[in-house]
Amino acid sequence: MAEYNTMRTTAAGARTAQIDEGLRTHMNKVYSTMSIGMLLTFAVAWAVGTSPELLAVFRDPATLQPNILGWIVMFAPLIMVFAFGAAINRLSVAGAQTFFYVFAAVMGLSLSWIFVAFTGFSIAQVFLVTSIAFAGLSLWGYTTKKDLSGWGTFLLMGVIGLVVASIVNIFLGSPAIMFAISILGVLIFAGLTAYDTQSIKNEYIEHARHGDSEWLGKSAIMGALRLYLDFINMFMFLLQLFGNRE
Repeated sequence: MAEYNTMRTTAAGARTAQIDEGLRTHMNKVYSTMSIGMLLTFAVAWAVGTSPELLAVFRDPATLQPNILGWIVMFAPLIMVFAFGAAINRLSVAGAQTFFYVFAAVMGLSLSWIFVAFTGFSIAQVFLVTSIAFAGLSLWGYTTKKDLSGWGTFLLMGVIGLVVASIVNIFLGSPAIMFAISILGVLIFAGLTAYDTQSIKNEYIEHARHGDSEWLGKSAIMGALRLYLDFINMFMFLLQLFGNRE
């Protein structure tokens, strides 16, 4: 009996070590995929935003108001997020990754105007601040013993409120409303960074126990998308608050 218990303990320990190693690999995949997406987004945004001819395809060069194509590009990432969630079960891992990179490129088109509206130095400065904040929040979400699952509903309601308020303010153009939205946006997406990191970690552990390899491959890309959106939104709200305009 003692030998049997020892064997069970050894097997359980080996299984735990295997899951821990897989988790590290999984998180590295999440962060590396997200990082490539970020680089692609900012490369496209810079290429279009620093070219008056390309930017004019989407926006008025003088006022930066979007034309019809600009409005399509502005809302395309939101539509693609919902489409991605609906189609993920029918996509292969390679297909899901390709979709994510296409999404990142389209997001770059929608953000290209910032290179005209803000100074290059302030964009770089806010990007650095966002990177440091994101890294700290994500690390905390990964290592904390506190259960953050209760934050989900509250944060989702906050995101919906931000989307509605942002759309309304497109037509109102109120600086006061934009300031309030930006402050709330930073707080909400800071919370989402920690929440999503813990959620990605816990989902991996749960599915790894069942050996669901197909799901694990796709979930790394979905996790990258979630953290990518947290970073981009936190960056944009911080840029609205602290960016120096041209």
